Amino acid sequence: MHRLTALMLGSTLAFAIAGSVLAAANEQGHAAAGIEESDGPDLKSAAAIVIEQGGGQVFYAKNIESVVPIASITKLMTAMVVLDANQPLDERITVTVADLDDIKGTRSRLKVGTTLTRGELLHLALMSSENRAAAALGRSFPGGFRAFVAAMNQKAVELGMWRSRFVDGTGLSSENVSTAQDLVKLAEAAYQYPLIREYTTHSDHRLQLANGRSITYRNSNGLVKNPEWTIGLSKTGYISEAGRCLVIQARIAARPVIIVLLDSWGKLTRIGDANRIKRWMETHNIQRASARPGG
Repeated sequence: MHRLTALMLGSTLAFAIAGSVLAAANEQGHAAAGIEESDGPDLKSAAAIVIEQGGGQVFYAKNIESVVPIASITKLMTAMVVLDANQPLDERITVTVADLDDIKGTRSRLKVGTTLTRGELLHLALMSSENRAAAALGRSFPGGFRAFVAAMNQKAVELGMWRSRFVDGTGLSSENVSTAQDLVKLAEAAYQYPLIREYTTHSDHRLQLANGRSITYRNSNGLVKNPEWTIGLSKTGYISEAGRCLVIQARIAARPVIIVLLDSWGKLTRIGDANRIKRWMETHNIQRASARPGG
């Protein structure tokens, strides 16, 4: 059996077995932590979690077990798998027709024939969610695209992301799915990579092309340049099936936290929700029992 097929079947089986166990554990965890939506900020995101980094207190939780598309949040997994493979970051990779988006038909300023280093592609994929950059990273992975996707799902298993599944490195497919609680694990793991922290928190990056032209890319999360925020990791995502998504590590009220916001309606709602969380934490004396997502 092909490695990818076997891995998918194994992940599906683990997903089914773990489902009822995780649901029960989360009910117990929420009761112990005293978590109620009515106690927290009025968030517009369909699913959300705010948790102290390192598995500490859960400050807020809403639909954290719901399995939903995660759009470009996928690119955090893409980056970890690429970096784990230890391929040279200065190796030059040319964008080809294979990297074009045939799922959503999105456009890109990286024209077919553009040649960049692997490090530059990684930078653009993480900071500005450049889809062709992410596609080229997966295509140039040792063993090709299938091996890349298999490595993504294997990494998810290793992180205990039992309700997550990946089918491509861009997040354009709605079959890239996860839960808010699984994405806490993804963010915690991604934070351990200095390059991911660096690239996801740059406010902009000027790319010099071989033809002498330069292109300036900006971070898809405007909060990274907001002086009122101290952000250590950031990733946005959007496709119609996923809504607006946001994962960040930040220091709020002197505490390092992971915030996951999924399926926010409206272009600015995820940023609004993040700001509501920040104000709420800074103005309330939150004292809750320690509880980890999933017990």
